[in-house]
Amino acid sequence: MLNNVKMVIVDVDGVLTDGRIILDANGIESKAFYVQDGTAITYLHRAGIKTAIISGRESKVVELRAKELCIEDVYLGIHNKLEAYEKILKKHKIKDSEICYIGDDLIDLPILRKVGFSVAVPNAPSEVKENVSYVTNAPGGYGAIREVTENILKSQGKWDAIISRYF
Repeated sequence: MLNNVKMVIVDVDGVLTDGRIILDANGIESKAFYVQDGTAITYLHRAGIKTAIISGRESKVVELRAKELCIEDVYLGIHNKLEAYEKILKKHKIKDSEICYIGDDLIDLPILRKVGFSVAVPNAPSEVKENVSYVTNAPGGYGAIREVTENILKSQGKWDAIISRYF
């Protein structure tokens, strides 16, 4: 399953972040992103694996983070995530079996049930965890994406090339 992954698609709240939404007195939203998850996304790109975001919420903060990480396919405010997922497949001419999707809630189930490698974070509801290939040890927003990335790149024999850039 991991050997076939050509794209990793992630949810945001609870996966790319710890799930908290912080609003200040002026209604300005902020989110915390774990730097090693961001670095992992750059490792995927270096290894030729595409990335995308599908989130049920609109967020300027997420738009900025996605741009910073060079994630081209960003779908925000999506209530039918399967429609966005199908657009991504068509655009990149890839199959379900070549996708890894990381989600954390019921809204993610339609995609999690289709992809080649489905992942949930530990705090996902049991209905989600029971329908995935893998549940991360690291929580969402604290290294879950990094964990999955390392597993994919090691499985594909690409991890040593990433490490060798730093030694």
